[in-house]
Amino acid sequence: MNYSIKEVTERLKGLRIACDLSIEEFCEKTGIDVEDYRKVEEGEKDFSIMFLYKCSEFFNIDLVELLTGMPPHLTTYSIVRKDKGLPIARRERFAYQHLAYLFKNKDIEPLLVKAPYEESEQNKPIKMSVHEGQEWDYILKGSIKFVIGEHTEILQEGDSLYYDSKTPHGMIAVGGSDCEFLAILIKK
Repeated sequence: MNYSIKEVTERLKGLRIACDLSIEEFCEKTGIDVEDYRKVEEGEKDFSIMFLYKCSEFFNIDLVELLTGMPPHLTTYSIVRKDKGLPIARRERFAYQHLAYLFKNKDIEPLLVKAPYEESEQNKPIKMSVHEGQEWDYILKGSIKFVIGEHTEILQEGDSLYYDSKTPHGMIAVGGSDCEFLAILIKK
């Protein structure tokens, strides 16, 4: 299953128009920056997984349906083999794989995330994001620096972090190598 960025932005625009919302009204209701959204709709700016998550929550559709145009259909169980998750290459160099993209009515969004180590990011402010719900992250490989509100934590392989996603948070790989972790987005 694949998707194109252009098709995703067309779906977003179509959903917004079908709900009879201006860009400003939609952004006010979702907490998304108007100029950022306008650039996404026009194809001038890429979107993040958290941006898509906010939009799918607002429109009450599955994240996978927003990405692919096809709703998930499995209800008893779903297997995703190694390296066969739905790839979501969004947030600046971070690579995501959705690990339950075929399962319908999910209570969580399980993602395998690969965060590349970038020497140039080590002394810069970390880009923060917020979204509804809660999140649980489990480090599989490498180390990552998490900033959550006013707190900074370094997590190593085997460590986990559970937090309220409405708290501004961001992360970068540290320690000289890439970091791989499970991110479980929990809906409320």
